[in-house]
Amino acid sequence: MAKLVLSLDGVVIKEVQLTKDRTTMGRRPYNDIVIDNLAVSGEHAVLQMIGAEVFIEDLNSTNGTYINGKAVKKQQLRANDVIEVGKYKIKFLADEHAEYDKTMILKPGEMPPPLAARAPAPASGFGALGAAAAQGPASIKVLNGAAAGREVPLTKVVTTVGKPGVQVASITRRPAGYVFSHVEGAQRPTLNGQALPEEAVPLKHGDVIELAGTQMQFVQPA
Repeated sequence: MAKLVLSLDGVVIKEVQLTKDRTTMGRRPYNDIVIDNLAVSGEHAVLQMIGAEVFIEDLNSTNGTYINGKAVKKQQLRANDVIEVGKYKIKFLADEHAEYDKTMILKPGEMPPPLAARAPAPASGFGALGAAAAQGPASIKVLNGAAAGREVPLTKVVTTVGKPGVQVASITRRPAGYVFSHVEGAQRPTLNGQALPEEAVPLKHGDVIELAGTQMQFVQPA
């Protein structure tokens, strides 16, 4: 499990395990990670877990959020990245033993080959997820554009769809089913015509997703 190690002047203050989809950070007492320092904004930044990946987003803080010395607005965290908030340094430690598939970017008009042409997905070792996979994975069917009619199986734990730098979302496979989340982009993708909220939204058979100009339908075997 990923965790954060918070330190000040080289002295470790505390360690925080990342167990929630959203972990807030700031000076106010209602944050998940409270940093009581005037250089830290009341609501400074938020960490979002999407599958096994963690993103950090600065919440328009006064003094900014830095990763490895560089100011960031929103960025995916890599193992051993150092987040700087005020005078505090927070080291991100990824779970080196986690077994998960890397995400797959699906760009409009550049969809992977159909299921019949794809190699079988290796066992993921996710226990409860393995039973769901045995019934066959869900898929997304492209409804418009050059790739209209193409159906892409969601064989990975996390599949990232959209156009990097413009609008990106993710579909994550969980024991209870699939959920849809916004990852990046000023404009949120829509689900059945409604803009996605901040929280991950469960998907059901027939749902229509639209992002980066592409419409896709979520298809799940009965």
